Amino acid sequence: MADPKDMWRCQTVNCGYVYDPDRGDRKGKVPPGVRFEDLPDTWRCPVCGGTKRCFRPMAGPGSTAQPDCELPTDR
Repeated sequence: MADPKDMWRCQTVNCGYVYDPDRGDRKGKVPPGVRFEDLPDTWRCPVCGGTKRCFRPMAGPGSTAQPDCELPTDR
C-alpha cells in the first residue's frame, strides 16, 4: 500500500473511495504506479463518478486529516 501522502480520498457524500497509486484503477484502466496528480483530467471516481476535484490527499497539506481545510465549491 502506498504512503498515505500519496493516496487521495473521494469527498462526495456516501463514497470515500481511496485512490491508491500502488493499485491504480482497474475500472478506469489506470495501471498501478500512476500518481493521482498524473491522472488525466477526464478520470472519474470508479465508485461515484466524481471528478478529480472531489478528492483530497489523505496526509499532508490540504489533507482529509486537517480539519481546517475546505472542499472546493466550484465543481
